[in-house]
Amino acid sequence: MYQSKSHADNATIFCRDENRVDWHSKALWNLREKRDRAAASVPEWEQLRQLGSEIKLHTLSHLGDYLCQFEQKCIENGIQVHWAKDASEHNAIALKILSTHSVKKLVKSKSMLTEECHLNPFLEKHGIEVIDTDLGERIIQLNNQPPSHIVVPAIHMKKEEVGELFHQKLNTPKGESDPTRLTRAARKHLRDQFLSADAAMTGVNMAIADLGAVVVCTNEGNADMGANLPKLQIHSMGIDKIVPDAESAMVLLRMLARNAIGQPITTYSSFYRGSKADGEMHIIIVDNGRTDIMQDKILAESLKCIRCGGCLNTCPVYRRSGGFSYNYTIPGPIGIAVGAQHDDSNTIPWACTLCGSCSYVCPTKVPLDKIIAHHRRLKAEQGKLPFGKKYYMPAVGKLMSSPTLLNCAMGSARLALKVIPHSLIKPFSGAWGQYRELPVSPKSSFDTWYKQHKASNKEAK
Repeated sequence: MYQSKSHADNATIFCRDENRVDWHSKALWNLREKRDRAAASVPEWEQLRQLGSEIKLHTLSHLGDYLCQFEQKCIENGIQVHWAKDASEHNAIALKILSTHSVKKLVKSKSMLTEECHLNPFLEKHGIEVIDTDLGERIIQLNNQPPSHIVVPAIHMKKEEVGELFHQKLNTPKGESDPTRLTRAARKHLRDQFLSADAAMTGVNMAIADLGAVVVCTNEGNADMGANLPKLQIHSMGIDKIVPDAESAMVLLRMLARNAIGQPITTYSSFYRGSKADGEMHIIIVDNGRTDIMQDKILAESLKCIRCGGCLNTCPVYRRSGGFSYNYTIPGPIGIAVGAQHDDSNTIPWACTLCGSCSYVCPTKVPLDKIIAHHRRLKAEQGKLPFGKKYYMPAVGKLMSSPTLLNCAMGSARLALKVIPHSLIKPFSGAWGQYRELPVSPKSSFDTWYKQHKASNKEAK
């Protein structure tokens, strides 16, 4: 993971490899195109989006009631429920459960919440081996990296790099880069982990209040393998994952995989509402700042997100800057929406063009561009603007608001472009000019051109 602080600095590191940037962007846009075809195949897609938005807004508006109902139903189903106010409490609860059962090896399916809580290194410090069983997650775990995408976590790695990693870690033949053979090697490796695990842990895509059940979606069946082999299973969920009933869950399930990767539904959409006959099932319900987000009406809408990753796939900034440039566990537009307050560099709210493409594709109509713009205003009110925004943008604002100053400045710029060699000017044009040719100087300003043509039209009449 990149160590420099600002998003621009981190993005610069990723952009050094132009070939990687190009195929990274192309791979993600391919997912966006698949999403568009899948959405177009459902005539009522826009009605589903509206319904999904209303379901999430309704649930968030009655969150306390639905969480209490969920807890009660879980208890009736024999599930043990735990509440955690933050990441520290979540990790402590997980450790206590695992220690009580003398767990030495934990198999874990993909969970952005446990990434958010930094659970893996915490458990490893306490002597518990953690095996991520999602293929992408296992790849980046073996590579000592966090996920760079919330759905396809190893999207930043080429197949040749994965082949070399597997050669080092799993003893596959050197030079092997065929995805099918690498997947088979990973499957064999992970089967041994499932069979020798003492406990399993999963994230939660949805929690159904009136059933006391959690829904876990995977394409590889790894969550099911984990939850059904050991006697102990743990599910970690944010308070925003709750939905009122199974019908609500079905609406969101119709959109989740379609919006993520263009698939009609995930291969495995599993409902868990109790443990094995001789086992235990635990659910850890986590806040970790979510109630703070709900205090702001605009930011609260970010909790409608169902983590499909569609906004990342379409975002022009994410596609060409990589997931590790955002200084937060979750990258891309949704990462800015829920993580800007955790960004010490105060730069990620500006890692956005405000083009609105993310809001356009969101299945629950999260107004991401509006939320990101709101984060910028909050940073300004808190006096946490980046250096340039804080010091030179006020001067730019005064320049742009004065026709006289603006015309003088533009006149100077036109003259400079005409008489000074561009090679001398480009260093002063910053990152913009580094990758572009400077424009040809126009003969006059638009203001002058407009006044001349306005006068000519009057004379013609």
